[in-house]
Amino acid sequence: MRKQLLILVLALLPLGMFAQEQESAETEAPKKEKKSNAGKVFTGISGGMMLHAGYLFADDPTKVFSNTGLGSYDYVKGLPKSGFAYGFGGQLRIHFLDHIHLGGEGHVSTMPLTGTGSNVRTGWGGALCDFYTDWGKVRPMIGLSVGGGTMKRLFVPTDSLGYTPVETATGDTTNYNASYAKTPFFYMDPYVGLEIDFGNHIALLIRIDYMLPFGKTGSKLSQDVKWSNFMTPSGPRLYVGLMFGRMKKK
Repeated sequence: MRKQLLILVLALLPLGMFAQEQESAETEAPKKEKKSNAGKVFTGISGGMMLHAGYLFADDPTKVFSNTGLGSYDYVKGLPKSGFAYGFGGQLRIHFLDHIHLGGEGHVSTMPLTGTGSNVRTGWGGALCDFYTDWGKVRPMIGLSVGGGTMKRLFVPTDSLGYTPVETATGDTTNYNASYAKTPFFYMDPYVGLEIDFGNHIALLIRIDYMLPFGKTGSKLSQDVKWSNFMTPSGPRLYVGLMFGRMKKK
C-alpha cells in the first residue's frame, strides 16, 4: 500500500506542468478552434493529496481486534469497540463531459486504541467514479469507489491479565502479551462531496464517505468471501484536500 501511495504521489507531480501547458495552448489557439472543441469528451485532469479523520465502530470488540489469543471472554468484552481514526491519501482523476470523474485513489488510516500502542491500521486503494455539476465556483458530487486493502490489527495489553503462560521446550514460562493480525478485504465506498474553485488550476475538495469493507473476519484465507460478511470497524470519514490540474474545459 505504501508503494501504491508513492506511485500515486509521483503521478500527481506532472499535473501542474501539464495544466499550464494546456492553458497556454488554448490561449494561443484561434477562437474557431475553441468552438469546435466545445463538445469534446475529455474536459480535464486533476489530482491531489487529502487528509482525513473519522469515527469507526463495531458492535463487538472481537470484531475490532479480529484475532485469537486475547484471553477469556470477560477480558475481551472489556476492550474498546470504537474510536477516532486519522490518515492521509491521494487521488488522480480524468474528467469527462464536464460531469464525470474517473480515476484512482489510495489512503492509509490509523485508529489508536487503549493508549498502549494498540491500533487498527487500514490501507486501501481502488478505482473511483463520480458525477458532478457546476454551481458557479462550487461543484457538488456523488460517487463510488471500489477496490481492496488490508487491515492490520495490533493489540498491546496493559498487563498480562487474561493470558495463559506457555511452557517452552527449555522449561521457561512465557506470557504472550501482544497480538497481531493482518486481514485482506474488498470494499465499496459511497461518498458525497464539494469542490470549491480557487482559480482554473486549484480547488478545495471536501468529501464524506462510509466505507463498506467485506471479506473474512479472521486472518485465515480458507473461507470464501461473502458480500453479507462485512468486516469491522467501519464508519464515516471526512476528507479535506487540495486538487491541482485542469479542472474544466475552456
